Amino acid sequence: MDIDLLLAIAHHLAVFTLVGILAAEFALLRPGLAGGRITQLARIDAAYGGVATLVILVGVLRVIFGASGWEYYVANYAFWAKMVAFLVMGLLTIQPTIAIRRWAKAGRGEAGYAPPAGEIAASRRFIHLQAGILVLIPIFAAAMARGYGVS
Repeated sequence: MDIDLLLAIAHHLAVFTLVGILAAEFALLRPGLAGGRITQLARIDAAYGGVATLVILVGVLRVIFGASGWEYYVANYAFWAKMVAFLVMGLLTIQPTIAIRRWAKAGRGEAGYAPPAGEIAASRRFIHLQAGILVLIPIFAAAMARGYGVS
């Protein structure tokens, strides 16, 4: 097996894992969130950050060591569009992550703690936006795989 194939497999598995974690976060972050679910949500959110980091690391390795060569990527506007979409997703995680950490901290001192409904709704909007941006990433990836984006 060559390194390009191994890196592609690792990258795809990490991306699919990231999507699954985002779905789990979306399912838990809803009205009525309280108690142990907040702790569970905080763990899922932490995993989301960890897997996103893995996606980036493996992606960088693909750019450097992949069969296409780094020159293909740096000159490809579909690649840069994909990177911008991933960056926007990352920026959209900031508000929910801060809120979830604050709720988890508040919940440690009070077993029946429930976040305010308005804060949950605001964080859900950010998760919705992330999901909307996420749709763009495989579109740009498919374009790249077919040679689109090169000048």
